[in-house]
Amino acid sequence: MIYFDNSATTQARPEVLATYKQVSEKIWGNPSSLHKLGETAWNLLEQTRTQIANTFGVQPGEILFTSGGSEGDNWVIKGTALAKQKFGKHIITSSVEHAAVRNAMQSLEKLGFEVTYLPVDKEGRVNPADVKAALRKDTILVSIMAVNNEVGTIQPIKEIGAILKDYPTVHFMVDAVQAIGKGLDDLVFSERVDFATFSGHKFHAPRGTGFIYKRAGRKLAPLIDGGGQERGLRGGTENTPGNAAMARAIRLMKEQETTDVANEQAVRKAIYDHISQFDHVEVFSGLGAGFAPHVLTFAIVGVRGETIVHAFEEHDIYISTTSACSSKKHSEASTLAAMKVPDNVATSAVRVSLGDQNTLADAEEFNRVFDQLYAGFKKIID
Repeated sequence: MIYFDNSATTQARPEVLATYKQVSEKIWGNPSSLHKLGETAWNLLEQTRTQIANTFGVQPGEILFTSGGSEGDNWVIKGTALAKQKFGKHIITSSVEHAAVRNAMQSLEKLGFEVTYLPVDKEGRVNPADVKAALRKDTILVSIMAVNNEVGTIQPIKEIGAILKDYPTVHFMVDAVQAIGKGLDDLVFSERVDFATFSGHKFHAPRGTGFIYKRAGRKLAPLIDGGGQERGLRGGTENTPGNAAMARAIRLMKEQETTDVANEQAVRKAIYDHISQFDHVEVFSGLGAGFAPHVLTFAIVGVRGETIVHAFEEHDIYISTTSACSSKKHSEASTLAAMKVPDNVATSAVRVSLGDQNTLADAEEFNRVFDQLYAGFKKIID
């Protein structure tokens, strides 16, 4: 089997699952309980928080645990809206955000907030000048993803942050779900970023785990009210084993990040160089510094994306249409639409997303199967 759908989810590492099992069996007290079982669980939870914070060079109090990227996105967007609505109701985002961001914005619009959706260029990239032009006195939040989940475009986070230095009261949120482990920490944890969201299952941690980075001093209203957990910002008994397992996944990821990034770049280039030679193929992900190392999205124009996905699946190769969160809706990819890709081309798009387990041998096999499938498809698209 060749698994090329790592942007959708990754397989939890055996070491990570071992941590989850060990904590579940031995440290199962409620961290909020006053007895020694609760204190042991609380101490582990705070050690976990500190380990993650130290990894990224931030303070432990700036790490808040969540259930994943969608919760984190909703929390920062809606929590900012609740906390700052008396100062304004204007929000700026891009036209290529993940559905968790886009749908959260649409929910706020129904409540009277105004959202500016910025256009992107042909590579799916926001122009920082457009951010500056859209800023108003009543702007309370700018939300721009670090890496686009559909085509892998890296957004100009530092340039946008430089603009926002002149607007210190505006929250700046970065959806960093696709950026972690890709050599982009200096982009995500840059000076002006106030919030960043992460999802554990994207880097070999258990599903249902995640965290947000919240810069100290920034206001954020809770979405989940309860017993005062997570500094009073997220109610509910903490997922101690899941968070401990996630911390271990982060440690393992960081130990080999440089090697993994170089490997993903090499595998991606091997596939890119091969498929880009074909007449009916359009590639939307570049190889330069402006694209993340793990995403390669292309279309065999004239063949629907789901047809291509299932054709590769018959050869035990697993890819996806452009986003796992919308792949079953049979709809045009939002990012490609924003990039002005024609409908008939966008519906043919598929995504190869790489992980640390992928090899050049995988690329060679993918290319071999691609040749075979393309020959069959060519009969219907010529």
